[in-house]
Amino acid sequence: MNTLREALDFCVRHQTVLGYSVVSLMTAASQHIFSSVVFKCPCNSGNMVYGSSFLLVPAFILLLLGYMVNGRMWRWLTHSCSREKEGSPLGTCAHFCQVLVPMTARALVAPLTWIAVALLGANFYECAASGSSLTKRLFCKDNETDCQEKLFKIPCDAELSAQISSDCLSLQAQSQLIGWFLIASIMTAALISKCVSRCRSPLSHLQLRFWKIYSKEEQEVFEMKAKEHATKLADKNTNCFFEATDSTRFPDGSKEQWQKFSLLCTFDSNEKYYNMIHEHASTKGG
Repeated sequence: MNTLREALDFCVRHQTVLGYSVVSLMTAASQHIFSSVVFKCPCNSGNMVYGSSFLLVPAFILLLLGYMVNGRMWRWLTHSCSREKEGSPLGTCAHFCQVLVPMTARALVAPLTWIAVALLGANFYECAASGSSLTKRLFCKDNETDCQEKLFKIPCDAELSAQISSDCLSLQAQSQLIGWFLIASIMTAALISKCVSRCRSPLSHLQLRFWKIYSKEEQEVFEMKAKEHATKLADKNTNCFFEATDSTRFPDGSKEQWQKFSLLCTFDSNEKYYNMIHEHASTKGG
């Protein structure tokens, strides 16, 4: 789980195809381990709950983890409830959607991978579907008294599964078809959203690449400078305490500046500023 969390953090920080590929591969590997080692279908009336839990609960946990490691979410959420502004403390509805939708899209990479791989593997779906009333109506057309009990045993008996599924599409085949349709739908939605976002972008292709490079380099330089500044401030305060040296004001920015720099910023073609720090540096001194 720690390795998967690190992969999610890598994906969020770099936001590249490589990052998302790492997350998908780690999720697929985790799903395979769960399916082959941990998962044991009870083959009784608890099939529906047990199979659905393994299919959906880990996906939900991965979704929450995706939100947790997303730095943009915490940057946007921190101080938002106490920030004085008109309307909602989280901003307007349009701004809320503009920020939340990309975060959710990135957070969905791991859970959707889990569900898709689990459906292709078919173990979780077969267990859950064998205890479903819909499956009973599909396979038990003759209303056999022991039909339901046979359905419960399908995940544990391959011969029984082949016998019951001889006239209908097997549960494993259903699961794999749903999995492929889900993957195709995800890829189509991702391609359409990418095309729409690029079409509506105020930046040209090369300028957008420069913006991403600049943002990455600025973050690295900011962290390095922040560490140096914090070290100097800690050294000054410690000397003031132990050596009774003069405590002069140490420049560390005003509260308003920190709040302004912490805001999420989208590129404005009229202002030409890549973010709030760029705006401050460009307009400093009037």
